[in-house]
Amino acid sequence: MITTSTPAPFSILCVVGARPNFMKMAPIMAALSAIEPKIDVRLVHTGQHYDVAMNHQYFEALGIPSPDINLEVGSGSHAIQTADVMRRFEPALDEVAPTAVLVVGDVNSTIACALVATKKGIPVIHVEAGLRSFDRAMPEEINRVLTDQMSDLLFTTEESGRANLLREGVADSRIHFVGNVMIDTLRRNLERAVPTATIVADAGRPDFLSGGRPYAILTLHRPSNVDDRETLKALLETAVRISARTPVIFPLHPRTRATIEKFGLDGLLDTPDILLLPPMGYLEMLGLMKDARVVLTDSGGIQEETTALGVPCITLRNNTERPITVDEGTNTVAGQDPAKIMAIYEELLQGGGKAGRVPQFWDGKAAVRIADTIHAWMQNGCTTI
Repeated sequence: MITTSTPAPFSILCVVGARPNFMKMAPIMAALSAIEPKIDVRLVHTGQHYDVAMNHQYFEALGIPSPDINLEVGSGSHAIQTADVMRRFEPALDEVAPTAVLVVGDVNSTIACALVATKKGIPVIHVEAGLRSFDRAMPEEINRVLTDQMSDLLFTTEESGRANLLREGVADSRIHFVGNVMIDTLRRNLERAVPTATIVADAGRPDFLSGGRPYAILTLHRPSNVDDRETLKALLETAVRISARTPVIFPLHPRTRATIEKFGLDGLLDTPDILLLPPMGYLEMLGLMKDARVVLTDSGGIQEETTALGVPCITLRNNTERPITVDEGTNTVAGQDPAKIMAIYEELLQGGGKAGRVPQFWDGKAAVRIADTIHAWMQNGCTTI
């Protein structure tokens, strides 16, 4: 009698390292877990962002299962952090021996884990591939370009990503336009968003938006904006000018708070029309954004979320790797020039701001398309489909 053993299930080792990764991974893991026959899905948290309370808050809010492996890397320079992730990820990869490694976004953990997997002959899947700012001074741009070159399966959020990848020599058969998983998470959680009134009341300022006044949101964290005193000073002064007409809520990234204190700029924000908040959880930030009159930011993810919400966004950078938010969405790239920022703000007040439209496949089903494609790809021996 001949007996046959049941083949081992396909397995995917998913990697997160920083908070932007959590919003992207939540719907992907849910969609992969629903595939039949089952795929063994495991999660590695590198610990690149290591605030225990904030991590727990995001995992709980988004319904992400607890990580199977936590590398606990912590902070460090780009070189040290990337090297530490690689050093700690390799034995975890050897232990799990997955069919493929799935990485998202463009943080140091993304490129570090992709490089380890590639050198060990394990296929790499990259979600949010092909985004380009064409600014090599941004560490994220280096991470994006190199991760895409190592990836076997590349999922794009907008069609410009395909054009970028083809120009860089990536085979068209490896590229799949599926939409934006960030918007999957947004749509799934919109009704659970924490009201702004609750947030300002919890901050001890229930009167901040008395009378239903429209408000602005400000976020700053990129080195190009917060590491140079004069640049940061000019941006904060611009926020003060805006606050005189539209109150500004400013959740402070720990790094930004530190540089404001280091440069002695605390006094600039000593105005009753700017409300400083600690870093917000996902549901709190979603609540702030969805009812805002305008959002001023240097965050890539927020450019996408405001487009999905139909909220005008002013990007405080000279470029964007998400051009669809400008071409089709509500985003305007202002750079760091106070005069240009104020001109866009004034135009917004007079004309209502860009209405935009929701781009193709930003429909809450991107993760399902990703999971279906991965399943077919694995069934085909992890070769192009």
